[in-house]
Amino acid sequence: MHVFTGHADSRSTAVRIAHEVYDQAAAARQAGLEVPGRRPDGWTARGYRPGWELDWKAATAGRWNNPYSFTRADDGDFEL
Repeated sequence: MHVFTGHADSRSTAVRIAHEVYDQAAAARQAGLEVPGRRPDGWTARGYRPGWELDWKAATAGRWNNPYSFTRADDGDFEL
């Protein structure tokens, strides 16, 4: 599993942008450069591994829930 994070207005847009940042990271590494940092829209590829081929046809997107957080994105609002 690979995780890319950033904001998108749809699942298909999220997959498209994740593919873009992955391709940018791959091109940079092949040119002997560092993986680009965070883009102005917040997207970045971290942990790029040369030689790993991602199955973009099987890629999915959804809301990220931090498994180590005591709240979840779908828990709704609460007051402290």
